[in-house]
Amino acid sequence: MHSFTIVFISVLLLTLFVQVWLSTRHINHIRAHQNKVPEKFADQISLADHRKAADYTCAKTRAGYPAIFLHATILLIFTLGGGLDALNSFWTEWTGNPIFRGMALIISAFLIMGLAEIPLSYYRTFVIEEQYGFNKMTQGMFFTDLIKQALLMFMLGAPLLFGILWLMDKMGENWWLYAWAAWITFNLFLLAIFPTWIAPLFNKFTPLEDAALKIRIEKLLKKCGFRSSGLFVMDGSRRSNHGNAYFTGFGKTKRIVFFDTLLSRLEPSEIEAVLAHELGHFKHRHVIKRIIASFLMSLAFFWLLGYLMNQHWFYEGLGVTVTAVPETAMALLLFFLVMPVFTFLFHPISSIYSRKHEFEADAYAAQNSSANDLIHALVKLYQDNAATLTPDPLHSTFYDSHPPAALRVAHLETQTQTQLG
Repeated sequence: MHSFTIVFISVLLLTLFVQVWLSTRHINHIRAHQNKVPEKFADQISLADHRKAADYTCAKTRAGYPAIFLHATILLIFTLGGGLDALNSFWTEWTGNPIFRGMALIISAFLIMGLAEIPLSYYRTFVIEEQYGFNKMTQGMFFTDLIKQALLMFMLGAPLLFGILWLMDKMGENWWLYAWAAWITFNLFLLAIFPTWIAPLFNKFTPLEDAALKIRIEKLLKKCGFRSSGLFVMDGSRRSNHGNAYFTGFGKTKRIVFFDTLLSRLEPSEIEAVLAHELGHFKHRHVIKRIIASFLMSLAFFWLLGYLMNQHWFYEGLGVTVTAVPETAMALLLFFLVMPVFTFLFHPISSIYSRKHEFEADAYAAQNSSANDLIHALVKLYQDNAATLTPDPLHSTFYDSHPPAALRVAHLETQTQTQLG
């Protein structure tokens, strides 16, 4: 057996073990604490709601087990099982052009993976979300969304893929720098068009009509020095009972979006506090920092791909036939298939970085609105979204971009005390 094959299988098995172990820990920890509401939340959340959140979270976590093994199975079939070789041979018979053959190979591989995911997504939506009263989607809407997403990915992704493969083939040893520049340009383009061209394909956005709330929000925006292209309400209730708010776009396309479900459940002062938290991300330049971090990470990945593309052991160790001149499309596809396996154990780094930003945004909200209002809003959102108040700490460190409820509320209470002091 090839030495890199041994490394690949070992890391894959380790990743599988850690994922299953973390999920099992998470379920056991939640079950151990499901019969008592944490003291900080006892006045606002009933034991029945606490148990519902425990049941809902455990159901979602258990539904993740098949996904874990499905991803590993598909990966092994594609690599050591000869699946990518078979796909490549199939498309070789249809076209001799290496770029178009490479595009067909990559698109068909991702299509197969997407089709395999549909039953799991259907189960999450129409069994778990339905059971706990969150799903509002019809089957027609579910499949229509899938078709829209597939068409959108093809329309946007195919030109990008063609450009990347062309650069890999034509630009010599430093192709990865040109490809990285193309990737950055593409992502900035997506950020610019998402609010006005992409998001409206899936949801309806209407200007905020509540005059009193609008005045209140505009005062906060002026105070914080934030300019946007508008305040919008999204019909999130068409698909789900979950609520949220977010910023989207950048530059002149920035807009603030509230889920209609959020507006229906929170008081005006609580909505202001939630928005102040989002403004905290803007004030601390978190979005820009994350974009820069992702671009630097992508530069490292493109450089690594540029190295691996010329290493025969990379193909041979993953069960792919290697030619005298390795194919760029196969290298690109292999890289993106196996990279999540080798980077999974680094997830906590991203989680810690994101949580730092959340704490900073909470502190900003406490300074510019009310920490107590934000606490009340968060507790309502935890309750309405059936988010567990007692996640397993290690599972949360790996997967959660936001701090656990208890830590976040304790941090805001400290801000409250500072304000009173």
